[in-house]
Amino acid sequence: MKRLQGRTSGRGPRTPLLLAVPALLAVAFLLLPLLGVLLRTEWGSFGAHLTSPGTVEALKLSLLVSFWALGLSLLLGVPLAWLLARVPFRGKAIVRSLVLLPMVLPPTVGGVALLLAFGRRGVVGPWLESTFGVTLPFHTSGAVVAATFVAMPFLVISLEGALGGLRPRYEETAASLGASPVRVFFTVTLPMVAPGLLAGAALTWARALGEFGATITFAGNLPGTTQTLPLQVYLLLQDEPEAATSVSLLLLAIAMAVLVALRGRWTGAPSGGRARAVSVAPAEEPAVPGAGTQAAPVEALPGAHGGPGAPAVGALPGEDAGRWALHADVTGFTELTLDAEPGTTVAVVGPNGAGKTTLLRALLGLTPRAHAALRLGDADVTELPPHRRRVAWVPQDGALFPHLSALANTAYGLRARGVPRAEARREAQAWLDRLAVGHLAHRRPAALSGGQAQRVALARALAARPRLLLLDEPLAALDQTTRAHVRHTLRSHLSGFGGVCLIVTHDPVEAVSLADRVLVLQDGHTLQDASPAEVSRHPRSPWVARMLGRNAWPGTGSAQGLALDGGGTLITAEQPPAGTPALAIIAPEAVAVHREKPGGSPRNVWPGTVREITASGSRLRVLVTSDGAPDLVAEITPQAAADLGLADGVPVWTGVKATEVTVVPL
Repeated sequence: MKRLQGRTSGRGPRTPLLLAVPALLAVAFLLLPLLGVLLRTEWGSFGAHLTSPGTVEALKLSLLVSFWALGLSLLLGVPLAWLLARVPFRGKAIVRSLVLLPMVLPPTVGGVALLLAFGRRGVVGPWLESTFGVTLPFHTSGAVVAATFVAMPFLVISLEGALGGLRPRYEETAASLGASPVRVFFTVTLPMVAPGLLAGAALTWARALGEFGATITFAGNLPGTTQTLPLQVYLLLQDEPEAATSVSLLLLAIAMAVLVALRGRWTGAPSGGRARAVSVAPAEEPAVPGAGTQAAPVEALPGAHGGPGAPAVGALPGEDAGRWALHADVTGFTELTLDAEPGTTVAVVGPNGAGKTTLLRALLGLTPRAHAALRLGDADVTELPPHRRRVAWVPQDGALFPHLSALANTAYGLRARGVPRAEARREAQAWLDRLAVGHLAHRRPAALSGGQAQRVALARALAARPRLLLLDEPLAALDQTTRAHVRHTLRSHLSGFGGVCLIVTHDPVEAVSLADRVLVLQDGHTLQDASPAEVSRHPRSPWVARMLGRNAWPGTGSAQGLALDGGGTLITAEQPPAGTPALAIIAPEAVAVHREKPGGSPRNVWPGTVREITASGSRLRVLVTSDGAPDLVAEITPQAAADLGLADGVPVWTGVKATEVTVVPL
């Protein structure tokens, strides 16, 4: 029994016999026909059977038909898969059902349907013959059409699944860097879904190679014209069954080779090695059809703010450096008006669901939840697509393109706007060096740490030379030391930036050190828009006050003091008018903690219980809960905590002087 338990713990739970026996029977059921082919093959005549003139001719025709079918499937199926995965439209379920129909339809029925559509008496057959002189039945082109009809669904389904699993964040980021939809498709979308595309293409080719029913029904069985290898097997089975077995074994081997090569990519099973999200592609950006026109070389890289070799801040090649004020009227889930002068950095803060990310996506033109009437400088970009707005974006996860190196990622925005490759690489390398990741230029994102990847994503946005820069928690993945370095570099760049920068952050240090203004959002609306110093002194949001490390209690002015929303009354030195909503701000260091009820000056005293003690630098923050007041955080020294014998669950008294309470009318 012990031996069985040890083996079970090492290999997982035992498979129940009730499931194991039917499963083994299913494997045997599938394996026996294949064994029959292997056992009945005359190996001595195997080579002769495969090299006979009829078999060779049928094999050549099968390869011709299957590759033509694959080409047509790629030409038609890739756009169809993209449409099904990316574009919402009425009747999508019906279109998807039409795609799946050939997979469940009996092949002979499919052949009849093709005959009634493209035959000489079919729906469009007479028109094809009279207009183009094309007759599909009993012609090699008919075999190609039949094979495409039954095989293309494999490509569409595989690619649609891959596209559905690809986060739109990558394509949206590419658009924000200036890439047109066509460039995004060829340089980001296709490389990232390459495994699904290759799997679908392989299955499509294998299915087209083995097609029988639709071909013989629609195109006939004419040697040298429509007689493919499966049809050859059918004929040989009547006259030369041994040769039919040999040819069947050839088709079986091809099918197995395709499935083994896919290694589960079609079914989603593990491949046995480390899974890869994308195919192994060159580190540089792929060529894009129609993207050969390039602008004049960029100017030399003067040391604008980072020393020699630092990237320039300003316009793209052929443009004059300028300054771009921001005016935005945002409507929808987030409703606000935002005006900022050139060179202004605005920190956007607020609780989850306040509308921060929606605001950024509205400025990018990427969300139906909100619409932004946007003006940058003298240009109204409201009606422009995202790739023409000159608005660069760094999402929370960076969204680095996994098939490109760090250098190619950073140069992507410049290349998308026509900068020659050498100049784009040089400027990209300068930005990577400036953010202390230049030595990682040739690594892929999978080989970067979270902090390194975030710095590369930041360099990529800065290198694109935007007129509006949107950063969604750009430093969240960095450690404290690296964060300080990157914050200094970012501040140096923003000091010479001619546009406006919006930074979504939950870090008060970032808001204070980087921003000229702090925009506080709540429920999609502006709660406060002021300087960092003003927001720090008089936060109008309980969330912001807590983010700054303060106690924040909302309430309403009354004759006795501030009637707290959570119950109880707070005595304050600055008495708000009766009925006025207000926010009481109490610094943690202003809260006194006692083991006995204190006397003397504190006018606000509550009994409570210690619920949590955490370290904050060289001091301790003590969370105290009370029935007579909202939760309160006190900040004391470790020595004071030891003297008081504080621990979780210890009863205490807390006191706050009326003069230590700051009241902010709302």
